[in-house]
Amino acid sequence: MRNKDFIAYGSALGAAFFWSFSFVWFKIAYLAYKPITVVLFRLIISASLIIVIALVMKRLQKPSGKDFALFCLMAFFEPFIYFLGESYGLMYVSPTTASVIVATIPLLSPIAAWYYFREKVTLKNALGFILSFIGVALVVLDSSFRFDASPLGVGLEFIAVFGAIAYSIVLRKVVSRYNTLTIIAYQNMIGIILFLPIWFVVDFNDFLLTPFHPRAFRAIILLAVFASTLAFVFFTQSIRKIGVNRSNTFVNLIPVFVAVLSFVILNEGLGIQKILGIFIVISGLFMAQAGVRKSPKQNVIEAQTL
Repeated sequence: MRNKDFIAYGSALGAAFFWSFSFVWFKIAYLAYKPITVVLFRLIISASLIIVIALVMKRLQKPSGKDFALFCLMAFFEPFIYFLGESYGLMYVSPTTASVIVATIPLLSPIAAWYYFREKVTLKNALGFILSFIGVALVVLDSSFRFDASPLGVGLEFIAVFGAIAYSIVLRKVVSRYNTLTIIAYQNMIGIILFLPIWFVVDFNDFLLTPFHPRAFRAIILLAVFASTLAFVFFTQSIRKIGVNRSNTFVNLIPVFVAVLSFVILNEGLGIQKILGIFIVISGLFMAQAGVRKSPKQNVIEAQTL
């Protein structure tokens, strides 16, 4: 393996690892702070870092008036809807369960692409979809096939999934005109504006009355720096070197990382059924991804927009 490829694979693995930690850091942040507070401060810190990186790299573009409406719609779906679903969902389900549900995004996205853009869905896509949802069922149901996880938490996590899919549909309309740093910077800034009124109504008074909690606030900083900023930079670097499909392979490992981290850090129990479900989900993800074939031209276009 060439050194450049080794660095690219290491970058993709690092991004997946940081994203895996985010599910654990959310739980630690909740020791003192409510979901909207965690998300808002995460976005503020992350947006500041990404804007600095974009300015240093001279990659920050200014959206046209026509495209700004699309940026607002993107931000509404993600981070707004996505983080509402994910952060509140994590109050009711374990990090492992949440990560398994969120991992279904790459499976549902081709269905949305088929509906809106008439992109072909292969047999491997369909089989991967079915296999992974069998795995999700094993994770969220107990041995008697009753909900082991909170139905409310599962529902909220699926709201996050559908927010991410809707975001990807809108993203298709602007991705050819703006680089990724610009897109992430603006959607985070607009996300801050969307979350601020809710924060003042829901969490502001509680935030003022909450004593400073070093461990919980450190988790928010870690979320912003590693999960929302460095993971993104690492993943972008990986896509530049080894392409979208091979980079996404490492993202499929997130539920495994989360299960191990939750077991070690949060003392979350892992039964045989949950472990089996996680590996079935991952198998379905790999199968679905193997069925996706992109032309060289498409890969070039995606790499140029990063």
